[in-house]
Amino acid sequence: MIRRKTKKVETLINLFEQKNEALSVVDLTNRLSTQMNKTTVYRILDRLEQSGVVHSFNDSNGLRWYAKCNGCSATKHTDTHPHFQCTDCGTIECLSMEIPVPSISNRQINSVEIMLKGTCERCIS
Repeated sequence: MIRRKTKKVETLINLFEQKNEALSVVDLTNRLSTQMNKTTVYRILDRLEQSGVVHSFNDSNGLRWYAKCNGCSATKHTDTHPHFQCTDCGTIECLSMEIPVPSISNRQINSVEIMLKGTCERCIS
């Protein structure tokens, strides 16, 4: 859990509560540019991820995205799921399906990133 819930932390958490899709670090820093500097945004995102509030992943271009966690904690991120990126509008969303992580002998898997690409429901219509 977050040690201190400052107004800036609450502002960032509220963004994830309002949107049911992933937000890029560029989008977050742009949206919050009048309220806090980039360094503060990055610092809070790190704290939220360490606390199990959000998880992060990279898109195919290496851009960092963040999304709200479901059932994670400070000790373990448990919501292993794929992400979907619309090739038309660029929206990225978490898909609510569990992907089993295989066991590989003599290896310890710490994270998994699966990005599915295609056209989202809004762009198909």
